[in-house]
Amino acid sequence: MNREAMLARVAARREPWDVLVVGGGATGLGAAVDAASRGYATLLVEQSDFAKGTSSRSTKLIHGGVRYLQQGNIALVLESLHERGLLMANAPHLVRNLSFVVPNYDWWEGPFYGIGLKLYDMLAGDLGLGPSRHLSRAQTLERIPTLEQKGLRGGVVYHDGQFDDARLAITLLQTLEDLGGCAVNYLEVTGFLREKSLVAGVTARDREGTAGGEGGGGGDGGGAIPIASRVVINATGVWCDALRAMDDAGAAAIVTPSQGAHIVLDRAFQPGTSAIMVPHTDDGRVLFAVPWHGRVVVGTTDTPLEGAPLEPRPLDEEIDFLLGHAARYLARDPRPSDILSCFAGIRPLVKGDAATTASLSRDHTVVVSTSGLVSITGGKWTTYRRMGRDAVNAAAAVAGLPEKASRTETLRLHGYEPGAAAAGRSKGSRAAAARGAAPAPPPWDVYGADAPELRRLAKEEPALVERLHPRLPYRAAHVVWAARREMARTVEDVLARRTRALLLDARASVQAAPRVAELLARELGRDAAWRDSQVEAYAELARGYLPA
Repeated sequence: MNREAMLARVAARREPWDVLVVGGGATGLGAAVDAASRGYATLLVEQSDFAKGTSSRSTKLIHGGVRYLQQGNIALVLESLHERGLLMANAPHLVRNLSFVVPNYDWWEGPFYGIGLKLYDMLAGDLGLGPSRHLSRAQTLERIPTLEQKGLRGGVVYHDGQFDDARLAITLLQTLEDLGGCAVNYLEVTGFLREKSLVAGVTARDREGTAGGEGGGGGDGGGAIPIASRVVINATGVWCDALRAMDDAGAAAIVTPSQGAHIVLDRAFQPGTSAIMVPHTDDGRVLFAVPWHGRVVVGTTDTPLEGAPLEPRPLDEEIDFLLGHAARYLARDPRPSDILSCFAGIRPLVKGDAATTASLSRDHTVVVSTSGLVSITGGKWTTYRRMGRDAVNAAAAVAGLPEKASRTETLRLHGYEPGAAAAGRSKGSRAAAARGAAPAPPPWDVYGADAPELRRLAKEEPALVERLHPRLPYRAAHVVWAARREMARTVEDVLARRTRALLLDARASVQAAPRVAELLARELGRDAAWRDSQVEAYAELARGYLPA
């Protein structure tokens, strides 16, 4: 994928796009893929980088939602379990079966959680990933040897899905291109075009072409770009209300922002291959400690926010909360100095009457303004496909587009390899999952069918085989690939989202940044000043991913 080529397509188009999607996160990408798969001429624009916001900051789970089951939201659980099964079938290189252990310390926990998780199994039906069952104390410790042993009675094991959120976003971006769609990052919407008071497109600013812009220069000045479209979908997540206010200053807010923080620890704290799930924390949430890419991700919190910054930071009290809860369930108590990285995402919860954000529904909603702007918000990664479908259904009706059914339920995503889905759901795979086996994939595997080409790229130039840092699994070839094939424009794009270096080890990623900047500068035709400014900007960003 090439950003210059995508911008050229936008500039050359003389007819309105059928569908213009604003927002390059899970929901926007899902909507754009759905629209393009129906044959609609589709453009997606993103003010920053794809998945820059909440969509790269999740707990890395594709799941039905055990907590929604506790809340009695059976409809959302059913929807999520169905979507989980579809994703595992359509993107087996990115979504995997992972076993979760609920440790039991009180006599009532085994039967209580056991019954609830059997209901979870039943709701999954044929799309289930393996049956839940009780574990003895010895079996529980075999799966998670570093679990706190004092008072441990046993556990319950169940199965859910795990994924790499930013990599799924990039896969959707590539799928959109495969379908003939167009997408441009660092293209910010600044206003709406109108015909007889109805939205007929947007005006946009090329942030890469603006001095000081996030993309780092190389454009033509960042003037207003008019982009006509028969309908506009607002899929900007926690910034949904800001775009709605741009359309109608009197529009009532529909989003309640809630921050979820995570900490990343060394795998030594949890060397087993199963995740830990704590059903009830002090703030009423479910807590996870999840093996991921050779690390352990612990999360999450539910902290109400007034605003929605583009680069949220975990609060000190959130980090203390996560460290404290991790210490309750791990034999070795983690300390702030053990944190390899910490990150936060902001959930776009749909406003309701609940007393706390932890009680608000994760359902999504579609709102159509009197001007015809279609806004979709709420939801979660697991249900991104259904959200995209619902948004496009509404958009097609608003624009009077030819009626075409959604195709995404069976659409194989970019990188899909024939036979991989069946292998992932085979008896052998389920047996391995039942033993807790869900190894972190090598850095090639998330590329699916593209992996052989990436390996060939690495062999073309010996220096590209070199690792970026001894504590990181990524190689120079990943940087070049990200620039040539995945529209990476900055050091942050590469280290935060095309690879996950920033989350796996923030300090190591800072040390790798000069090499990444050097490779990117070569690929993008940037000068030494750009390279130096990128390293400096990335170091400043990464400081926010470490506890104060």
